Amino acid sequence: MSLMVAAMAQAEVVVVAGANSPIGALSKDQSADIFLGKNTSATPLDQQESSPLREEFYSKVTGKSASQAKSHWSKLSFTGKGTAPKEGRNSDEIKRLVADNPKLVGYIEKSAVDSSVKVIFAAQ
Repeated sequence: MSLMVAAMAQAEVVVVAGANSPIGALSKDQSADIFLGKNTSATPLDQQESSPLREEFYSKVTGKSASQAKSHWSKLSFTGKGTAPKEGRNSDEIKRLVADNPKLVGYIEKSAVDSSVKVIFAAQ
């Protein structure tokens, strides 16, 4: 398991939309705003809470840990200002869901990108 976590920590994380989605390239700040509920132009889709990719994404893109992001969404939900992103089971499910819904964006490993999705931001 620790080897898998180490490998995931080295994975390049990309934000994707469906190949036919009108959503174009995003900046780091635009990506962060979508996944923190500050921009509602797209609907975010998270990896499972237990996924190391989720921690990697939030750290690189929002500067928050996954637990801080969850706390942020809890506050928004409690005050009626937002609903936490739904979760995909894995990158394959996230690809399928964003490919089927032009308003959804999600994040996956760069190595999982295929013709069903387009990269709209690459986390560094």
